[in-house]
Amino acid sequence: MPRKGENIYKRRDGRWEARYPKGTTPAGWTRYGSCYGTTYAEAKSKAERARAALLAGLPQNRAVSDQRKLKFFCGEWLDTVKENVKASTYARYSAALENHIVPRLGDCSPLSVSTQTVDRFKRELLSERGLAPKTVKDILLILRAVLKYTARQLPGSLPAIDFTYPKEFRREMRVLTLEEQWRLTSYLTQDMDRSRFGVLLALLTGLRIGELCALRWGDISLHNGTLRVTATVQRLPSRDGDSKTELAIGDPKSEASARTIPLSNLAARLCWQIGPGRPVDYVLTGTEHCMEPRTLQYRMNKFAAACGLEGVHFHTLRHTFATRCVEAGFEIKSLSEILGHANTSITMDRYVHSSMELKRRNMEKLSAMGL
Repeated sequence: MPRKGENIYKRRDGRWEARYPKGTTPAGWTRYGSCYGTTYAEAKSKAERARAALLAGLPQNRAVSDQRKLKFFCGEWLDTVKENVKASTYARYSAALENHIVPRLGDCSPLSVSTQTVDRFKRELLSERGLAPKTVKDILLILRAVLKYTARQLPGSLPAIDFTYPKEFRREMRVLTLEEQWRLTSYLTQDMDRSRFGVLLALLTGLRIGELCALRWGDISLHNGTLRVTATVQRLPSRDGDSKTELAIGDPKSEASARTIPLSNLAARLCWQIGPGRPVDYVLTGTEHCMEPRTLQYRMNKFAAACGLEGVHFHTLRHTFATRCVEAGFEIKSLSEILGHANTSITMDRYVHSSMELKRRNMEKLSAMGL
């Protein structure tokens, strides 16, 4: 008996036969083709490839003859991009393939992957795995790149696939109020150590946590009152296989992220207070060994808890800095360059949060006009 809904049978000779429609007779009857395998899965896979080849107008023996699974092409694609992307990007690609794409689609024939397959995969990631829409979109973009690569290896074989991405709902980022910022600043300046200094410096410059951990005294010029962002620190999967992860010091997040930031008078005074070290020393440790970002994040959580601040993490400091700059009347182009954004739209869309105080002041401008 065939499995429910599938035209696949086990023959008397022990082989499995999978039948698929391949056309109609002049009388209007359906003509079927057959694929055979020693297992149910093999026969089904061959039939799926034959159907896909039929839809693509290809000779069916060409589709059936290629036994390579999608996971084979996932590995090949990952190897081809390895030398052209940053280590952090490669780690993200590898994780998406290893954790999501290969476990669910890796054993499929590329010829059997359809729009319905991708939509079903998307729903599984959203509902069963509970992943955020942004994460699911990133995974689908990687899958699309793999399928494009596969299509170049099997020209004319793969069916066209329509990718639809889940709608992203951007959550409002936490920004410290002026009172909360004053409370945190007061706490950090008491018995200030290097970790407290680092949190303050991020609040006064908008530095990312990885950029701050990679900052050396040679990047700070107190004579010119500037700070240069030249590197970032991340914990990434190990490439040598000796350990699961390793600290990696690399180039900044993007070309625009390599930047020079003018220091405010307060930031410069704090640098003098903590005591500049040798150019090769990291600012947060005072040695030639950098601080790990998650260590600084852990200490930041303790500082926030001591100040009674809830829902605050390190990136909150960056959003707070951007908001204070807008409230002070910063020109957006300058703020975008200080934050290391490629264009001002990123700054406006993601990092500029108008406080209620600023909204109220703007509304008062209408009152001054008698409106």
